Amino acid sequence: MSRQASRDVVFRASQLSKTYDMGEVQVHALRGVDIELYEGEFIVILGASGSGKSTLLNILGGLDSASSGSVHYRDTDLSNANETALTRYRREQVGFVFQFYNLIASLNAQENVEIVTDIARDPMPAMQALELVGLGERAQHFPAQLSGGEQQRVAIARAIAKKPQVLLCDEPTGALDSKTGVVVLEALQRINEELGTSTAIITHNADIAAMADRVIEMSDGRISNIR
Repeated sequence: MSRQASRDVVFRASQLSKTYDMGEVQVHALRGVDIELYEGEFIVILGASGSGKSTLLNILGGLDSASSGSVHYRDTDLSNANETALTRYRREQVGFVFQFYNLIASLNAQENVEIVTDIARDPMPAMQALELVGLGERAQHFPAQLSGGEQQRVAIARAIAKKPQVLLCDEPTGALDSKTGVVVLEALQRINEELGTSTAIITHNADIAAMADRVIEMSDGRISNIR
């Protein structure tokens, strides 16, 4: 039995398309994407800038809507969900990690994580989240006292502290050097293994593909290869 066959489907996208109107020009960001992502899976989505990676991730995360096609999160049809339902979905089910850390400069690492734990239904303690990313000893440090890689790991701790079922990461190492980026990716891999969080990472860096259960390659708004 394949690894995927033994798992529940978390996301199912069918004929997913997204078109942006830029004046008189239409930009086709996604063109009929079909994909399934599985529970506990660690996937990497590769592609050049403009290939549709971020658009796909934003639709899966409920941050954007498709122009046509459908996307389901488990039994929930995100395509037809209203904004209230999408807000609840983002708050309760999804953790986001972006290229830029968006930490609050006046709060220390622990306090930045606690922003999420204060509004989550069943959060893990902020210190536990920081320890998972290897920053327990840096909890009282402010963002200006942390390296770029450490700030990104605080952002990851903040994302996982609400115990999301899904972790969606858009170029999480894009602002980091390669050595620091490996540390961040190893933290994401450890979270996937220890918490079972379904994880999707988009990047243009093919070197991290070896860490993934599957690699999804995108080009011109389409999935060009899955391996």
